[in-house]
Amino acid sequence: MELKAQRRIAAKIMKCGESRVWMDPARLGDISQAITTQDVRRLVKDGVVRKKPKQGVSKARVRHTAQQKRKGRRKGKGSRKGALGSRHSRKNSWMNMIRGQRSLAKNLLKEGKIDKKVYKDVYRKAGGGFFRSRAHLMQYAGVTTEIKNE
Repeated sequence: MELKAQRRIAAKIMKCGESRVWMDPARLGDISQAITTQDVRRLVKDGVVRKKPKQGVSKARVRHTAQQKRKGRRKGKGSRKGALGSRHSRKNSWMNMIRGQRSLAKNLLKEGKIDKKVYKDVYRKAGGGFFRSRAHLMQYAGVTTEIKNE
């Protein structure tokens, strides 16, 4: 039974796509008899022809991925887009590094592991970007044991 015309008319009446038009399989005879828009409109009103619900997209996969990322997964080299500076700005990297080095220098001075002269030297060199890390600063200052940063 060819019901293309009825499906097209019903889709226009219900303001949806043809794929969302549902026709009652038990009443296919009545539907095939409907040839005018008015006939199809009556079938829609009677519930013989209905609009199927919209099909949504599941968020389950998105939620799972977000949960994995919160755990620190899926952040490897293959997942990264953009340069290193777009993920961590050079300024923030510098701020984190210099704050750590300066606080370490202050703690070493307070603990008495370095004197004022060495402290000033280390502080100035840190500001100039001489040290690669806190460990490098410790090595330069001649301090053997690591102290906890407060």
